[in-house]
Amino acid sequence: MTAVYVILLNWNRCEDTLECLASLVASTYHPLHLLVVDQHSSDGSPERIRAACPEVEVLKLAQNVGFAAGMNAGIRHALQKGATHLLLLNNDTVVAPEMIAELMAQLKPGVGMVGPVIFYYDRPETVWSMGGGIHSLLLEMSGNHGRGQAIPAQPVVQSFLSGCALLLPRETVERVGLWDERFFMYYEDLDYCLRVGKRGLRLLLTPTAHLWHKVSASSGGSASPQERYQMAKSSGLYFRKHMNLWRAPFILPFRFGSALLWSWRLSRQRRWNAMRAYWRGLRDGWLGEVLSSKSEVQGAE
Repeated sequence: MTAVYVILLNWNRCEDTLECLASLVASTYHPLHLLVVDQHSSDGSPERIRAACPEVEVLKLAQNVGFAAGMNAGIRHALQKGATHLLLLNNDTVVAPEMIAELMAQLKPGVGMVGPVIFYYDRPETVWSMGGGIHSLLLEMSGNHGRGQAIPAQPVVQSFLSGCALLLPRETVERVGLWDERFFMYYEDLDYCLRVGKRGLRLLLTPTAHLWHKVSASSGGSASPQERYQMAKSSGLYFRKHMNLWRAPFILPFRFGSALLWSWRLSRQRRWNAMRAYWRGLRDGWLGEVLSSKSEVQGAE
């Protein structure tokens, strides 16, 4: 019997979570098991969510452990409850009523994950992400995530799908493993997509499935100090994890150029706190504890 668990992370953003839950309750796909993983919120979120949505299960964590570790807590809980499918969803999103049904229809043999077309919440006709490719040398997302491009008429095989909304069967987790908990925020989805692809599983963009995203809400907004720090740190972790000797001559100059470009942008905008946070993140990501070549979370890659 199919059991679809929707997993949301919440940390002091109860209103966003309630809006997302309301859109899920209006979904045309039934039944759904709704699970909110609360990361030790201080705004009374667990009680408010239970009062507003008694059908929602709330899993309370003792601290904010970040996106990957928080999702892993929800995934473990859902699998123990008998989940056959997992929808990993940002809480600062609103789903279209047909989204889950459209995604489920694309989960065929050989497909490891499916994702929707993601629009900006405040510009509901403008695409924020349709996934994309992963550059074979630089290991970065290639293209512009589909921004400014026409929405395809048919599902498209991608190398990358945004972790903002991912539907995957239980078998994908069993083959690939859980998310890498060293990523507190950002790049954890790119890392996971690489791992799914290495297992020979396809990632499909589903153009008839739509979702709206409040971009960077949980990190304080685009180019905030928190956003810049976490992005920079996670990028360092990601490239150190996946870079090998023959890619290093390509990746290292590219990342250094990216750092200079971001510094120039932030200095022009006089965002000195964000620039300092950005360079702290680069330091912590690139010069932190050396990553092991085979971590437990990678399984048998």
